[in-house]
Amino acid sequence: MARLSDPTERLTDSFAEAVGEFVAEGRGGPDDRSLLGEMIRDNPGDPRDWIASYLALERRWRTVAPEDFVTMTMLWWTEGDTYLGRISIRHHLNEHLREIGGHIGYDIRPSARRQGHATAMLAAALPRAAELGIEKALITCDADNTGSRKVIERNGGVFEDRRGAKLRYWVPTAP
Repeated sequence: MARLSDPTERLTDSFAEAVGEFVAEGRGGPDDRSLLGEMIRDNPGDPRDWIASYLALERRWRTVAPEDFVTMTMLWWTEGDTYLGRISIRHHLNEHLREIGGHIGYDIRPSARRQGHATAMLAAALPRAAELGIEKALITCDADNTGSRKVIERNGGVFEDRRGAKLRYWVPTAP
């Protein structure tokens, strides 16, 4: 059964395979403004070679954010020795996140999509957001991303508005 876990070097090979899947679908290109896209651009080459520094950054972000970021908790969605995806819980919002990014962002590796993982991962992460003092989490998605919209709505997301290409939802973090 899949579960949230702290990022770990134990899953290096599976993580590297997932990064390969993301790159194959076009992630990491100059127009990819996601956190994952930035990580791929900043760390060219085999992810096995940069996972230690990547994990150190993920751990550090819980207390000290890089410039232009906010503190956040990164968790991986795993099943056994398989990396399925990751979710970021941003501890607070800055102006940019209020408009486009929200409190929570997530990615599911392409080979694990359409299996309910994103819905279950978000459901598992919401209590963690509540522990951080977030009563309602702002979650955004691209207007044309039907899958992500359904994930948010299945987790109680209430549509607030559309800003440009982004839909904005508020999701309660506690039942």
